[in-house]
Amino acid sequence: MLQFSFLRKAFVIFFMLLICFSCSHKAETKMRKEKNVLGEILKPCCMKPLAGFYRDGSCRTGEDDHGTHIVCAKVTKEFLEFSKSRGNDLITPSPNHRFPGLKDGDKWCLCIGRWKEALDHGVAPPIILESTHEKALEYVQLEILKEHGVEV
Repeated sequence: MLQFSFLRKAFVIFFMLLICFSCSHKAETKMRKEKNVLGEILKPCCMKPLAGFYRDGSCRTGEDDHGTHIVCAKVTKEFLEFSKSRGNDLITPSPNHRFPGLKDGDKWCLCIGRWKEALDHGVAPPIILESTHEKALEYVQLEILKEHGVEV
């Protein structure tokens, strides 16, 4: 009976590890297929602070990302103040959302809508094209994105 119990536990652990590996592999494969606005593989935006809707460093998006966090920006003081004035405080840390708070010069995955709004008000922060998701092209022309692109 003891052997059967041990084998059963070992099988359950093996099966759980197999499921975890499978889910992790699918997410990793999906991330590798994501493209940036230049048509290349999407590069990570920022690992510290850990950026992205999924907090994996990438400005990738999905059905549950209602804000469409796809623009990898190097935030400026002017943008942070503008965003705060619009009701989205990106300066104050919020640990329960794994959000450290941002300061001038930090990279972060911004919502395309907020970035466009900032663009219309002359305070759009520079963006990293290689790390900005191709979905941004559904909202903003590539030429405009390139005008705000910076090298990192």
